[in-house]
Amino acid sequence: MPIRKSNTRAAQGSGTIRQRPDGRWEARYTVGRDPGTGKQVQKSVYADTQAEVRKKLTNATKNIDDGTYTDPSKLTVGQWLDIWLLEYTPDLKENTRISYETQVRQHIKPALGAIRLTELSKHTVQKFCNDLQRKEKPLAAKTVKNIHGVLSKAMSQALGLEYIRSNPCFKAKLPAIEKETIRPLDENSVKAFLDMIKGHTHETLFKVVLLTGLRQAEAMGLTWDAVDYKRGTIHINKQLIKEKKKGGAYKLTSPKHDKSRTITPAPSVMRMLKDHRRQQMEWQLKAGVSWDNDMNLVFTNEIGRHFAHNTLSNSFKRVAVKIGLPDNTFHDLRHTYAVNSLEIGDDPKTLQENLGHHSAAFTLDVYGHVSERMKEASAERKEHYIQTVLRGA
Repeated sequence: MPIRKSNTRAAQGSGTIRQRPDGRWEARYTVGRDPGTGKQVQKSVYADTQAEVRKKLTNATKNIDDGTYTDPSKLTVGQWLDIWLLEYTPDLKENTRISYETQVRQHIKPALGAIRLTELSKHTVQKFCNDLQRKEKPLAAKTVKNIHGVLSKAMSQALGLEYIRSNPCFKAKLPAIEKETIRPLDENSVKAFLDMIKGHTHETLFKVVLLTGLRQAEAMGLTWDAVDYKRGTIHINKQLIKEKKKGGAYKLTSPKHDKSRTITPAPSVMRMLKDHRRQQMEWQLKAGVSWDNDMNLVFTNEIGRHFAHNTLSNSFKRVAVKIGLPDNTFHDLRHTYAVNSLEIGDDPKTLQENLGHHSAAFTLDVYGHVSERMKEASAERKEHYIQTVLRGA
């Protein structure tokens, strides 16, 4: 497609920036001279905006000046992955970026790193995904899907830059992911659980999760400024996550999927939090200068420090074992809230918003195994309708 000459302008460094008839911006730059003809060899980078293409041009010419430039047609998959991680993932959440780097380092580069980027085929990607499940210790289907997803994102970026003609990850056949087994507590188990945690260190936290459906990290990262007693609401706008690196610290980040939400729990939950606030203030007075709650967390130990994920998980597990539920996990408190909400008549859309799921369809997929009580209630409603219709016939 011809370049619109009227939009040609000088660029920073050795290159020019032009806008194409399709609206995209192209920057052309010289990478050297053909040793046979002596003519300049030029390459192009593309972007949707002038500012973005100028940035790409600056990076390319800098690499040429530094002697680190590699012709895209000669890049290996490994080299491209290094570039992609460095230049195209800085805006990701830190833990997500670390996860990408780990998958690239441990799985993708060892298997595919030496292949030319332009020569990576769909068949090679398919074999790579299959081999991940043929290991002595096969990877879980979800892990395989995640690794494939990272590779696909990198290839999509290469496609957008026109380094490759198509994404070789497209339409790969991935292993089916088995649905997570959920074990919501029934009414008797809930009563036994509540009896067992009376006076427990984590009693209020456990109760709040059970009655609101918060994720573990959301409960750990709940701060007092997010609790609105006047409106009777809780704003879920952060979570407490440990950095995925050796010696990583706990830090507050945005919620899962960057999806904040405001929930309106039962009034009894708000009263629990008021009582807990008074308890925490007593701890603070007792601890004095040792008090350490700079993040203003709702749930802390007696000197204001946050809980660790494994501390809460293990604490719940010990209680679950005592009441005869050795297979249950902390996350089943959230499942219990969800199932109970459906059983008392909450509609799926409301439940989706309360749980912070990305769609009501996902919520129904997770909790579509309608409980026996819900089936019985449905049958009773239908019978009432039938009898009403018959009486009117």
